[in-house]
Amino acid sequence: MTANTLTSATENASAHSRMIVATVVAMLLASVVAVAIAPTLMPDSYSVVEHSVSESAAQGVEGAWLARLGFLLLGFAVLASAGIAGTRWGVWGRIAHRTYGVSMVGAAAFSHMPWLDVRYDAFEDFLHSVAASGMGFAFTAGVLIVTFRRSRNAVGARAFDWVAIAAAMVIPMVMFNITGVAGLVQRVMFGIGYLWYGLEAIRSGRARGTEDVAGTPASQPAPGA
Repeated sequence: MTANTLTSATENASAHSRMIVATVVAMLLASVVAVAIAPTLMPDSYSVVEHSVSESAAQGVEGAWLARLGFLLLGFAVLASAGIAGTRWGVWGRIAHRTYGVSMVGAAAFSHMPWLDVRYDAFEDFLHSVAASGMGFAFTAGVLIVTFRRSRNAVGARAFDWVAIAAAMVIPMVMFNITGVAGLVQRVMFGIGYLWYGLEAIRSGRARGTEDVAGTPASQPAPGA
């Protein structure tokens, strides 16, 4: 392979990587907007402090489609991000985060029971709970795997990893043990998750720019990887 051919192939690979990163970030931002706006479509009895994000996508509730769309966008964004993470996440890291992405799509497909007094399918609510549990375990495991794969100079990234892990473990306990704040604390957890995946997509794009066309990492890791 000539030098010109190698350079052209590297530039094409970098452009493709940038396009995927831009797509992932765009889907994450669109998901943020959908989840943030969804409560405005809810009945007046819905409270962003008291009611969970999943309840804004609940069964039998008019306007729930927007939160479900937000879940779908987040799930697909994570699946796409896992596709470009490569050696940064490793095989098991990619499996864990793909599990999160699939579980998020499942949470969109199977909806939470409504807080309103309307008919709903209890089995669908159960499937939603299974998907939500899968998301929690997969996210915690995935971030833990990634943090141990980071380069030594990625101090800030590793610190945020532990913030994300702590949030994924503590916030669900707060939701189940302190009444009236489930919606508020879950939105904090979602925000941390959105930021983590957004930063990871950008880091993956930069790291792929330091690899040759065969996918062999350069001798120096990308900062913050």
